[in-house]
Amino acid sequence: MFAKRLIQKAIHHSQEGVVNGARCPQLFFHRKRILRKKFSTGKVICVRKLLVAVSAAYTSLYLSADFIYKQRKRDQKEHSSLLYRLMKHLLYFLYQHNVQHGSLTLTDLNLRITLHYGIPSSASVLAFDPIQRLLAIGTLDGRIKVIGGDNIEGLLISPKQLPYKNLEFLQNQGFLISVSKENDIQVWDLEHRCIACCLQWESNITAFSVIYGTHFMYVGDEYGSISVLKYDAEEGKLLQLPYHVPAYSITEAAGIPVPNHQTIVGVLPQPFTSGNRQDKKVLIAYENGLIILWDVSEARAVLVRGHKDLQLKDEKVVDSSEEMSNDLPDGRSNQEEEGEKEISSLCWVSSTGSILAVGYVDGDIMLWNTSNATSTRGQPAGVSSSNVVKLQLSSGKRRLPVIVLHWSAKSRSHNDRGGQLFIYGGDEIGSEEVLTVLTLEWSSGIETLRCVSRAELTLNGSFADMILVPTAGAVENNHTAALFVLTNPGQVQIYDDASLSALTSQQEKKPSVHAVQFPLVIPTVDPYMTVAKLSLVPAGGKSSKALSEASAVKLGVPPTLTAGMKWPLTGGVPNQFSSTEDNGIERVYIAGYQDGSVRIWDATYPILSLIFVLEGELQGIKVAGASASVSALDFCSLTSSLAVGNECGLVRFHRLSGSSGETSFHFVTETEREDHIMHQGKGFQCTALFSLLNSPIRTLQYANSGTKLAVGFECGRVAVLDISSLSVLFITDCVSGSSSPVISIVVKAFAGIHCLINSPKHSGSKSPDDPAEGIMFILTRNAHIVVTNSVTGNLIGSRVMHLKKESTAISMYVIGKTFCTSEGSISVSELSNENHPQQLFQDSDAKKEPVQTNTYSENNQQEVNLHTSTETTYPVERVLESLVLLCCEDALRLYSLKSVIQGDMNSIRKVNLVKPCCWTTTFKKDEKVCGLILLYQTGDIEIRSLPDLEVVGENSLMSILRWSFKANMDKTMSSSDNGQITLANGCELAFISLLSYENDFRIPEFLPCLHDKVLAAAADAAISFSSNQKKKQGTAPAILGGIIKGFKGGKAVYTVDPTESSKSNFTHLESIFSGVPFSDPSTTITYDQEVVELNIVSVRAADKETEREKLFQGATVDAKPRLRTPEEIMVKYRYAGDASAAAADAKDKLVQRQEKLERISRRTEELQNGAENFASMANELVKTMEGRKWWHI
Repeated sequence: MFAKRLIQKAIHHSQEGVVNGARCPQLFFHRKRILRKKFSTGKVICVRKLLVAVSAAYTSLYLSADFIYKQRKRDQKEHSSLLYRLMKHLLYFLYQHNVQHGSLTLTDLNLRITLHYGIPSSASVLAFDPIQRLLAIGTLDGRIKVIGGDNIEGLLISPKQLPYKNLEFLQNQGFLISVSKENDIQVWDLEHRCIACCLQWESNITAFSVIYGTHFMYVGDEYGSISVLKYDAEEGKLLQLPYHVPAYSITEAAGIPVPNHQTIVGVLPQPFTSGNRQDKKVLIAYENGLIILWDVSEARAVLVRGHKDLQLKDEKVVDSSEEMSNDLPDGRSNQEEEGEKEISSLCWVSSTGSILAVGYVDGDIMLWNTSNATSTRGQPAGVSSSNVVKLQLSSGKRRLPVIVLHWSAKSRSHNDRGGQLFIYGGDEIGSEEVLTVLTLEWSSGIETLRCVSRAELTLNGSFADMILVPTAGAVENNHTAALFVLTNPGQVQIYDDASLSALTSQQEKKPSVHAVQFPLVIPTVDPYMTVAKLSLVPAGGKSSKALSEASAVKLGVPPTLTAGMKWPLTGGVPNQFSSTEDNGIERVYIAGYQDGSVRIWDATYPILSLIFVLEGELQGIKVAGASASVSALDFCSLTSSLAVGNECGLVRFHRLSGSSGETSFHFVTETEREDHIMHQGKGFQCTALFSLLNSPIRTLQYANSGTKLAVGFECGRVAVLDISSLSVLFITDCVSGSSSPVISIVVKAFAGIHCLINSPKHSGSKSPDDPAEGIMFILTRNAHIVVTNSVTGNLIGSRVMHLKKESTAISMYVIGKTFCTSEGSISVSELSNENHPQQLFQDSDAKKEPVQTNTYSENNQQEVNLHTSTETTYPVERVLESLVLLCCEDALRLYSLKSVIQGDMNSIRKVNLVKPCCWTTTFKKDEKVCGLILLYQTGDIEIRSLPDLEVVGENSLMSILRWSFKANMDKTMSSSDNGQITLANGCELAFISLLSYENDFRIPEFLPCLHDKVLAAAADAAISFSSNQKKKQGTAPAILGGIIKGFKGGKAVYTVDPTESSKSNFTHLESIFSGVPFSDPSTTITYDQEVVELNIVSVRAADKETEREKLFQGATVDAKPRLRTPEEIMVKYRYAGDASAAAADAKDKLVQRQEKLERISRRTEELQNGAENFASMANELVKTMEGRKWWHI
């Protein structure tokens, strides 16, 4: 638009002068033609015709200026300036709007996450599948991280960036249930890593729980109602079942008054007891402190507890400031508990659900005895002094709420009378944030409870969540293998069972235990990652096979806990990679760290595996600064060599070796060289260490097929090393004249370097052609580009190219002769040729551009991939047709290579950036450079096509990864030519793919599966087998544990067909939840009575028939009775010789029968009353209607 306005202004001034003199009608004609043709938006005008139009306009304007000179001398200068500016911007406009565009289109782009490792910094909630051995971590931004074994990790991203408040597995079924802040209930399919279905709940979900081992789940809301959901895997739907209990129904059944809209804060299914899965109860906790144990099969309350029942036998203050005592004082609690006690957390403190721990907002902890749950409607079970015990972690008046409670039973305890209670909260306000562990024991009843020990686990950050991980093979309520504690930001501390058990035996006043940090596949924080590089290795080449052979033994051994305990996360199934002979490593990910070490991973497949660890210190040789922070990396796939530069100016050179033994090591300085003999193992061996300048190294670049290495320093100097002879070729002086750091080096090799010299004042060499010669482009931070001879270091050209205004450079690229465009290949000569009137702009008054003053973000990424299978030496003519792309924080500039050599600062193409840029990279399509990726300091991502630099696509780190840009993030970013980008943020590392047709990781074929179907089938078969055989309690976990250990340990104990395995039978729950628990008596009395009467008759008949069948057990009439053994009788009636348990069960059944009879009696009376009322009303109606005539009706 500026060019258009300028042309119109110039022509207007020229026309005004000519019209006044009435001498030049020619100009008016050309003005019309230019405006008509040049600014036609609906047509594409060829370059040749436009140039003809420009030439005509130029001639007309020149004649006009000459005429004006004769008529008006004062206007000559003005018209000449306008003429020049017109031509400059018109030509620029021609290039901008009529040059061929690149072939990159929006359909070519598909920015997606290929791999993700690490724990998100916004992690907030944990979940664990004890059979599949998977850990799930929910975040505050709508992401879920799933972690298994063997470096298997997956990232699930919700469409909405909302926090998760609940997260649970459908255990051993391959599904994960999440509840978001906006009450979206999502079902995640772990096999396909996507959302299977989603249900929007109308009210606010305040409690959520999955019934263990089933696909049923309880939902409690803010209105006090309980609902039941079921996930139908075959239909892929989340269904709300008819079983719904509103708040008034619960309170009516419990026989207690409850204020309206009491929020449910907890829903806990009661653990299975005595193997009887038919007896299903769920504990419902209300915000005001009311606790109800609800029988879902009979739709009644069997236990009611509340703040009015706090008649305490023991009030135990477990204070860390006092000596721990086993003799706890007796006494009644003061009756200051008249107000409601708000519940904040709860958990079962027994495997049978006989004791419940409840945490309150005021910091108290109550242990409730729920074993005598025999209350009837309107007659809750009485609360004796042996039914509740109060615990206090602090004697202070102002205490923190008890946020989290978890219970771990003793591993060797079979009487369910002891364990450890994990508590977060309850301490005095202002105290140190810790996790408290109480070891509790009791002999007979809860009144004998005593605290054996108290320990405090120091947290590394603010608390987020915790979870107890059971041992492998645990079906339900098995003992704990490890404790996982999640803290902010995204850190997981692990305590194994051995360490936690040791707390009881420690005699110290404050026993302590050390945590193990969660091991990351790719560490980014400990140790701190400073630089990274993603390098491609030619498939099938020598380097690929050498890397594969040298790394035959992977270093990524599964982590272990203390005392040799196995790592508890073993889930997931890695796909079996092809094992053909020609397979090798095709891609490596290299990272340098602050401690001077370097780690190398095999990134060929979607599961990264650590293959090499290179320490900074050298064995037997002490060199000052050897362990300094790594600042630059470069890898040459042709020679399988690695160069490492650090902050102390040292350059380590590593070469891959397939054998171990004595090797030569050379320490090279600027003036001398020392030779040593070192014993080094198989892999990357350090063969040389260069110490040239006491200045940090900012960039490294291999050249000449890996035989030379260019080193850029912070002080602005460049050194070129000869790798073959381990010598220094040359060290330049400060290339920019202002000691600005060197941030990028590009080397191009070609024959006839002296042909580039066209000025007699140059300082370069005019030696004969040398095929090994080449030119080296050096970019400094202040955007100076220096061109030198890569062999001698002499300056090529007449001057150093630099911008008129100060600018911060980011990167530089030398792009080849042709580009991939929409109409085929376009050569550089079409963009800029020798006939282009460049001299017209040399003395110009170019428009001043705003200069950005943002701080510079260093770029350690190597710009040009020189390590192809062959390195070609190009003739001068072809090299001169290349382009140089200069990327700065505030602008992108495209130059011809010849103009850069000559020091010409006029660009062919320039794009001003509206936001400060911090990182760039180029990528290829069909082996030709086609695009440029820009990352802004705001976190926005922009993709532009080459060579026109037009925007093709836009995205952001927030929309892709839910990341915010952080300082120095660009230092650990790297890329490959095929559009793959790696970047780190906190503890996270992500691989992003750009092009839609690129699939180098072979996804989904080689993507690991997060759900092990074979293990799931084996577990179901083991549980079904145990249930059918009526084994003793504990047999199922043993069988299941053996199967899991067999699969995960590589020893197949059982061979199970997944299609033939049977799942656990939960048809009784299906029948319960498929019906309405109870209806309104006022409207369905008759219906209920009929059903009851029919049921009584049916039951009597069925009982007789069933008893007869049970008596004969399918025998014939002539068969004689068989005497059964006591063991058979115990197995039959599910009691292992415990007569008291059998008597108690019989008593319970009698009580339940009495309750049913009373309920039937009440309904009969109600029916009779209703019938009498109906009869009296009918009689009154008859009497009333008798006195009326038909016309009154």
